Amino acid sequence: MARLYDYLLGGKDHFPADRAAAERILEVAPELRAAARANRAFLGRAVRLLSESGVEQFLDIGPGLPAPGNVHEVAPAARVVYVDRDPVVLVHARALLAGQGDTTVVAGDLREPEALLKDPEVLAALDFDRPVGVLLTAVMHYVQDTDEPEEIVATLRDALAPGSYLVLSHGTSEARAAVVERATEVYRSADTPLTLRGRERIAGLFRGFELVEPGLVWLPEWRPEQADLIDFGDGPQSSLALGGVGRKG
Repeated sequence: MARLYDYLLGGKDHFPADRAAAERILEVAPELRAAARANRAFLGRAVRLLSESGVEQFLDIGPGLPAPGNVHEVAPAARVVYVDRDPVVLVHARALLAGQGDTTVVAGDLREPEALLKDPEVLAALDFDRPVGVLLTAVMHYVQDTDEPEEIVATLRDALAPGSYLVLSHGTSEARAAVVERATEVYRSADTPLTLRGRERIAGLFRGFELVEPGLVWLPEWRPEQADLIDFGDGPQSSLALGGVGRKG
């Protein structure tokens, strides 16, 4: 999934099979490139908000391959831990992020949050007695229902100090039906099953957090800035994903 996302963002760290899979989706969903950019822009806006709110440490789970607008670039004074289970991502991230601010790259699986939270490298880098920004952007829709996504997020939430935040974006089944069907089919053939969820189910992932304004919305609608406005001719739902930021009280 990281290499598909890299291709959609215009990166170079992917293989012919990844390009072929992405092009099959783009045949019926040409807006997917813009959707990937909208997700990246949402991440940047959310990290800036958290940084301005006093958050000085971030846990970015499933960040994908390094690309412009990484968390440590948006919040250069913060401690950042990137966690991924893809060996390709880990190799590239460790090579490219070496010496880039106060960053740590850790091998871990979102589906095993208890192990992730106990990882010595994570514990050495982050102080969970202080606010942490947990970033789950465009990753929860790769978690199947059998992996109990609500329990995963609840485990992360319970480890956080008051004043911590959850930043989450999630592909939704409420987007265009043809796109949803085709994308789900192609990702399944690429051995990366998608589980797209409706608004109510996605909102449930924020249980225990107070959503900050404007709540759970289409990605281009979340505190848009002129610098990253993207033209979605068919409306913001063409971003294919909902996003929000929640604060733990």
